[in-house]
Amino acid sequence: MPRTNWSISLTGDTAVREVFEETGVRTEFRSILSLRQQHGVPGAFGKSDMYVVCRLKPCSFSIDFCQRECLRCEWLDLTDLASTENATPVTSRVARLLLYGFRAGFDKIDLTAEELRAAYTGKLCKLYHRELPDSYKR
Repeated sequence: MPRTNWSISLTGDTAVREVFEETGVRTEFRSILSLRQQHGVPGAFGKSDMYVVCRLKPCSFSIDFCQRECLRCEWLDLTDLASTENATPVTSRVARLLLYGFRAGFDKIDLTAEELRAAYTGKLCKLYHRELPDSYKR
């Protein structure tokens, strides 16, 4: 993946756009839930593979999915998704993470964005991290 796509996707804009393009569901970015990294993956052209899981808030619920991109698209109950044997280990873990967030609060799991001055003069960057108490921010 080109370096520019990596920095753009972390803003959440890419996740919102891709979900709409592939499902027809409009969303708002809330946070990054997790990152998955792998090395030596077949088909990755000798590169590392990064997978960013974002938490989005749906603004619409009607699905009109792109049949070129998806074989099937549907809303699932998180409890069912967390316990199904048909899900990948990453999908099951993220479903459990979301269940925990709903019960204990998303502040326990979210990686939120803070805009900071970048090392490059006049540029800004987004740093994703767990929320800091106000007394530690300055």
